[in-house]
Amino acid sequence: MGRCTKSIIACHECDLLHQRQSLPVGGTARCVRCGAALYRHRQNSLDRVLALTVAGLILFIIANIYPFLTFRLEAQIQQTNLMTGIIELYNQGMWIIAGVVLITTIVMPLLQLSGMLFILVPIKLQRRPWKLALLFRTVRSFRPWGMTEVFMIGILVAVVKLVKMASIIPGTALYAFMILIFVLAASAVALDPHIVWKKLD
Repeated sequence: MGRCTKSIIACHECDLLHQRQSLPVGGTARCVRCGAALYRHRQNSLDRVLALTVAGLILFIIANIYPFLTFRLEAQIQQTNLMTGIIELYNQGMWIIAGVVLITTIVMPLLQLSGMLFILVPIKLQRRPWKLALLFRTVRSFRPWGMTEVFMIGILVAVVKLVKMASIIPGTALYAFMILIFVLAASAVALDPHIVWKKLD
């Protein structure tokens, strides 16, 4: 999104300054120079993002406490969770990869969800969150580092390779994690950042 200071917004493509105007529901403001989208009027943005954030936190907890996959090979049964692969990578000496997976699939999504909750709840209660500008910029910077969808693709590739060797039973955490991916994406789309920045006025 373009940078915004009170009622002035700069195009994120060409930096042309515009006066922010009211839009109809579903409307989009575009740069008069390059045509890039400046901002949109999303109906009930705050309520939707707050609901999605709470749902995301619940799904995140479920994804981390319940079994992710169960491998059954003859009489042997082994359950895995989100941390199992990370711990195994660390034990095999690949601690850098283990750290990257930990950060991108667990730490960053958790920080993103909890940070948005810390911002949105006070705004919903007509209060200004502590250090709003710094906190909001920081939380938004976490989003590119949350690579849950990449992790899921890797899991699916591994499952395809292992299915010929053993029976694989999807766990509750797998379904929760898949839904979490869509919830995070929907939350990013539904968020109107200008509602947050208006609290600085």
